[in-house]
Amino acid sequence: MKQKGIILTNNPLVRDHCAGRYTVIFLETGYEGILRAARDRIHRGDRLLVHPLYGSIKPKETPYRSVLLAGAAGAVCRDSLAMIENALTVCGAFSERDRLFSKESRGDFAKVDLALFMNALV
Repeated sequence: MKQKGIILTNNPLVRDHCAGRYTVIFLETGYEGILRAARDRIHRGDRLLVHPLYGSIKPKETPYRSVLLAGAAGAVCRDSLAMIENALTVCGAFSERDRLFSKESRGDFAKVDLALFMNALV
């Protein structure tokens, strides 16, 4: 049974683990791209259900990010908008490291993102 919520992710493990339980939108983008996609949806009325900077890994020190939104499609939620804009500001303070991740480390980061994201859902 699908739960309410939309997951935006660039992590194939989150996509595969959550498919069928949530609406999952998989995007071929980086960490900041997921945050920007979430901001775009918030401008259309969706709202955040999980803080976009969950976990203790600094932005851009992992290639993966997953965000859970309520697909409300109503008025813009000012709290969600402020939170995502703040997350983008924090993310912008870190340099891009995506090209430095080996295939092996990407697998490890995907597992970490999945574990942190699933814990954030609880």
